[in-house]
Amino acid sequence: MPGASPLALLAAGGTGGHLFPAEALAEALARRGIAVELVTDERAERYGKRFPAQHIHIIASETVRGRNPVSLLRSGTIMGLALLRAMRLIRRMKPGVVVGFGGYPTVAPVLAASLSHVPTIIHEQNAVMGRANTFLASRASTIATSFAGVLDRTPALQGKARFTGNPVRPAVLAAAAMPYPELLPDGLFRLLTFGGSQGARIMSEIVPAAVARLDQALRLRLLVAQQARGEDLNLVRDVYARLGISAEVAPFFPDLPARIAAAHLVVGRSGASTVAELAAIGRPAILVPLPHALDQDQSANAGVLEKAGGAIRLPQADFTPERLAADITAFAAAPSRLTAMAAAARSAGAIDAAERLADLVDDSIARGGLPR
Repeated sequence: MPGASPLALLAAGGTGGHLFPAEALAEALARRGIAVELVTDERAERYGKRFPAQHIHIIASETVRGRNPVSLLRSGTIMGLALLRAMRLIRRMKPGVVVGFGGYPTVAPVLAASLSHVPTIIHEQNAVMGRANTFLASRASTIATSFAGVLDRTPALQGKARFTGNPVRPAVLAAAAMPYPELLPDGLFRLLTFGGSQGARIMSEIVPAAVARLDQALRLRLLVAQQARGEDLNLVRDVYARLGISAEVAPFFPDLPARIAAAHLVVGRSGASTVAELAAIGRPAILVPLPHALDQDQSANAGVLEKAGGAIRLPQADFTPERLAADITAFAAAPSRLTAMAAAARSAGAIDAAERLADLVDDSIARGGLPR
């Protein structure tokens, strides 16, 4: 219809790691007068209610696991039905571009767009490409990456690659404006720890035990904020109470970016969103990659911050109470080292990533978008 706003259809798996950068892009597109709709799966319910989209479309998806014929048949059937639904959605909406953020729920919408000759962009949040994006890469019009050099070893795809960085939410941008908190020799030492949906248990086991090994003088300075799974809450709280540690323990921190900004040191996993937010805000970290990930994406992500000088990458096998206690003690005694690491972490960030990705959306719509 003449005069209607161009439409971008975003597709993202239903986890924060995929939805948060999609949310940041949606905000940037809204400022440019580009309408946004979202395709995701039912897992997004806890995030999707606040997603800045005109409509949210739920299309069932399936992760392909193993080689069992029955499982493969089931997965193939679900994905086939998802593709049919996505084709109908594309024909009805006539988007100017479809942007996928990874995860199997993006496969059907991006593939349907490609088959319908709608421009497509896939965004890879990690330092190594995930399976869904790998499957879609040859069909995508453009591949946006969070880290430089992700496709250096894939010459056939290099021409499509555009480095944008990983878009971060407005709350992260606000936190990024806060300077690194001064650490005085006898002042409070703020420790933040979180582990993501797949990794909080190890943090509940190791971090309180490490704090118990600190010298009394350092424990008196410590202020802990720890994200823990519901079944671990009482155990973690009891340890800190017994030690006389000032600690806030919760299953979820809605204000996590502000807590990252307030921390002197962060201990956590190294998912794409975590690394992007640490880099944007600029805070030193001890990162413990999820050890059994098929693509070892978390190890690669942590390696980027480690190489920049903003983090220690610690294999889970070495993540012991003794090692962590030694690292915390060393950091607490070296404020200048922490300050330097904070600056190094920030140098690896791209706080304008959402705008860079929005530029690609603008270009895609201008070059090949369908009229609405």
